[in-house]
Amino acid sequence: MLWGALPYVVLAVLIGGTIWRYRYDRFGWTTRSSQLYESRILRIASPVFHFGLLVVIIGHVVGLLIPETWTDAVGITNDMYHVTALSLGAIAGVTTLGGITLLIWRRRTTGPVFSATTANDKVMYLVLVAAIVAGLATTLFSAVAGLTSGEEVDYRETVSPWFRSIFLLQPDVPAMSAATTPFQLHALIGLALFALFPFTRLVHAFSAPIWYLFRPYVVYRSRENQPTQPTRPIRRGWT
Repeated sequence: MLWGALPYVVLAVLIGGTIWRYRYDRFGWTTRSSQLYESRILRIASPVFHFGLLVVIIGHVVGLLIPETWTDAVGITNDMYHVTALSLGAIAGVTTLGGITLLIWRRRTTGPVFSATTANDKVMYLVLVAAIVAGLATTLFSAVAGLTSGEEVDYRETVSPWFRSIFLLQPDVPAMSAATTPFQLHALIGLALFALFPFTRLVHAFSAPIWYLFRPYVVYRSRENQPTQPTRPIRRGWT
């Protein structure tokens, strides 16, 4: 149920909920920006959170979608991969957690911002923080397990094959069942976050202005083509 059926339920909710939200709540498709209420903390917290999250997303894409045989083929050894993944993952996770902590503190301590916070926002923040903390915990668990037992906890032999098998419509349930508890908990929280995605402000992630790259050029008249002297005599006013 957890590793064979639940992922497809979440995918159905994610895709169907996003289509429903776009069709029936297009005016609500927004982050409900609160910059007008407070901008000093937001200028720091928002870039920190988003840049950290971007690195986290890239790390998950590389770790889950790229098979181990591909990294071996380009000369990246297992030790090199794990050291890089643990170090960058820890830095990105701490950065993301610091950014979201500042954003929540700002939202809680700034009266107008807190008044504009909905119940969906509160649930979203709770699950999002849980996902970040669980990710950091799995990173710490992997490092400690590697130091104490001398064996790395290789999620690319359990979580990654299961994740890829979902999109092949052949879920590898035994692979995910063999993963350690921290990785399983992190996966479940991640599934919960994806299920909430269409019904919260996180939906703005699908609103990247890609069309802007293909818009027509905006033509401006050059100042050099303007006459230096007026063509009409300047008339005085009411005199």
